[in-house]
Amino acid sequence: MTTRKSPATKASPRQNPPKAPTTPPPATRTPPTGEPQVVLAVITGAHGIGGEVKLKLFADDLAGYTSFNGGTLTLRSVRGAIARFAEVADRTAAEALRGVELSVPRAALPPLAKGEYYHADLLGLPAVSDAGENLGSVVSVENFGAGDVIEVERPNGKRFMVPMNEQAVPEWNAERMVIAAAFADA
Repeated sequence: MTTRKSPATKASPRQNPPKAPTTPPPATRTPPTGEPQVVLAVITGAHGIGGEVKLKLFADDLAGYTSFNGGTLTLRSVRGAIARFAEVADRTAAEALRGVELSVPRAALPPLAKGEYYHADLLGLPAVSDAGENLGSVVSVENFGAGDVIEVERPNGKRFMVPMNEQAVPEWNAERMVIAAAFADA
């Protein structure tokens, strides 16, 4: 039995054009401007091969914003949790953005109605009881399905949680949060 060898393949005379750069813009993090920034989403990965990205959203809708991270990312389109940025040409560039937070200046957010708040505005607020006792500061705002819950860290490092409602938090402003003493763990 004899076997045939396939003829050697020849190199193609056709030259491939150079590929477009697939790296994301160099400054995808928020530049330090001194102006407070609010994170509206984080990129969790690529979607498809055309440069779209998947997002974890912290806002209802991103369509009202066009520029993120100090102008380094420009939103071209958004469909739910899928977005396309002008600076992202393909899947490789989209994958390189995994973990990048999308932020806008606090001043770009819409004004709030009475009784509304942005989580970012509550973080870091000093917390005091309605009796005047220093309780610590707000370290996180969570929502487990029944409404927002504020987590306060005491000066000794211990933490407690309080529902964000009128009974537990009768007052807050840009300088402090007042928590009803009955809701502050001892």
